[in-house]
Amino acid sequence: MAIETRPVSDYGRVAVLMGGWSAEREVSLKSGAAVLAALQRAGVDAHGIDAGRDILAVLEQGRFDRVFIVLHGRGGEDGVIQGALELLELPYTGSGVLGSALGMDKLRCKRLWQGAGLPTPDYAELRSEAECAEAAQRLGLPLAVKPATEGSSIGITKVTSLDQLTAAWRAAAEFDPVVLAEHWVEGGEYTVAVLGETALPAIRLETPRSFYDYEAKYFADDTRYHCPCGLEPARERELAGLALEAYRAVGASGWGRVDVMMDAAGGLWLLEVNTVPGMTDHSLVPMAARAAGLGFEALVLRILDTSFPREVAHGTA
Repeated sequence: MAIETRPVSDYGRVAVLMGGWSAEREVSLKSGAAVLAALQRAGVDAHGIDAGRDILAVLEQGRFDRVFIVLHGRGGEDGVIQGALELLELPYTGSGVLGSALGMDKLRCKRLWQGAGLPTPDYAELRSEAECAEAAQRLGLPLAVKPATEGSSIGITKVTSLDQLTAAWRAAAEFDPVVLAEHWVEGGEYTVAVLGETALPAIRLETPRSFYDYEAKYFADDTRYHCPCGLEPARERELAGLALEAYRAVGASGWGRVDVMMDAAGGLWLLEVNTVPGMTDHSLVPMAARAAGLGFEALVLRILDTSFPREVAHGTA
């Protein structure tokens, strides 16, 4: 991948936002520390900030020129911090308000994809025990039950019976009152990272667990990552094209990651889009970037570059 570099002085004083108050706080702190160290190695005047409820005052007092967002989950990946930064007229990395909000909300994201004619597993919104029974009857089992606005597979359960479904709905509702049940796609798990307008090499995920859950993502040593993913070139191009289409459909921009399942018949099914993916040593975007010839330091600079094109116009992306 060709790399165009700009003088580090162009970046000015950079705030790296991490931590926050979501269920993904600990992962965000790890991602943020890695990003901060890489930026400082590159000579960027970067400063780490553990974002609290006083973050707007901290940013104003810090006289920053731009912001690298490494906040995962609610408050950082859902359009909230993006809207606040618009008000402060501070350029920031990644998707704008709309793309962030739609990417974070799995229910509305799926509705949008369906409306655009993109393949995503059938689903039902769960608000009561009666709706759990209706979902099981209409969609069949097994199902994935998930809170609408959490990331890192937090609160997701695979269920194979109605009793499990009701319990999983109640557990997911602890994270978000909006819960959905989604048809379980059995097959290969793939993820496609996007940088700018380019899809990076796809990664196939393999885990002995029932799916690529929180433990498999961040802690397990038995998760296997295949990059190259093993698909024929034409099929990988098809996968990349679908991921880009899904990414653009929600208004995402700058960088991100799209998760896709391939069923036994070879059909592709969109699961979700991540607009602030992990940047830890287990994370997938750095892995895909390496396969494209882009080291971690170069990657974070490329992501920081996404704060330039639409300085304070992200919301219209």
